Amino acid sequence: MKKLLAGSALALIASVGMSQAADLTCLITKNNTNPFFVKMKEGAEAAAKEAGMDFQAYAGVTDGDAAPQITAIENCVAAGAKGILITPSNDSVGPALIAARAAGILVIALDTPLADPEAQDMTFATDNFEAGLLIGQWAAATLGAEAANAKIGMLDINKDNISVDVARDTGFLKGFGIEVPNLAVMGSETDPRVIGHETSQASVEGGVTAMENLLAKDPDINVVYTINEPAAEGAYQALQTAGKTGVLIVSVDGGCPGIANVAAGVIGATSQQYPLDMAAKGVAAIAQFAKDGTKPMASDGLTFFNTGVNLVTDHPVDGVPSIDSAKGTELCWG
Repeated sequence: MKKLLAGSALALIASVGMSQAADLTCLITKNNTNPFFVKMKEGAEAAAKEAGMDFQAYAGVTDGDAAPQITAIENCVAAGAKGILITPSNDSVGPALIAARAAGILVIALDTPLADPEAQDMTFATDNFEAGLLIGQWAAATLGAEAANAKIGMLDINKDNISVDVARDTGFLKGFGIEVPNLAVMGSETDPRVIGHETSQASVEGGVTAMENLLAKDPDINVVYTINEPAAEGAYQALQTAGKTGVLIVSVDGGCPGIANVAAGVIGATSQQYPLDMAAKGVAAIAQFAKDGTKPMASDGLTFFNTGVNLVTDHPVDGVPSIDSAKGTELCWG
């Protein structure tokens, strides 16, 4: 019943009770080491068990490599899956997903939508623009009148205008009160308070290098936006090395190491997303589809199903709803 996987780059993480292919749901992530994806797998597997569905989870080895994901999609189609949940490595997986949909399979993108709307039935994700908006509003309110004289460094993933990167980046700027002429392109703002955008590759090491580059442009940077908490950790290390104190660092993700850095004062505020819920709700949607053909609907006013976000900070400000690091620790992952 189950087609053998091709290539060592693809790992079959879990296979539970493959006796009824008609009730199979598949999860395909970029890798099986990132805590975000590990938590997704945990949520999807538990939800599939509760729904009485068979479950397979696949993962590639490196981000950005679509070939293993395409192989996984083909295996899920061959196994008769009713639904596929996927965190797409890039848009080149689109044709395989379109073929899966043509075969009657419900396709749900997790976290990141594909550019081709025909490649997925729905996206289940954090509202990444809202996540950025919250940390921007918090930073501006924390600075108060000094926000008018802020010097802001932006640590993005890279220059490729990845949808998650763009949404968080532009959301932060809008929340801070900076005009963004083109919400689909990073760096379209002309406000002199933005010192520059640097590539961090969403990693600690990349965060160090990006922060060093920004400090070379302006050593008086006092606000740092980071795409995620590893980049924030790298930025903090570079600031410490440079002898810089009192710099506001804000971020997005809500993993347990990031929340610990909020509690320690390394990160002033972070927007917490919920990968377990993302995957569990996706499986529930597939179970409903398998039962009666009902497809999931987008949240009101959005083009995707919003799985929620909370601002986490131990220094709340008026007008920006938040939870503290203790509550964030209860809800964190990784």
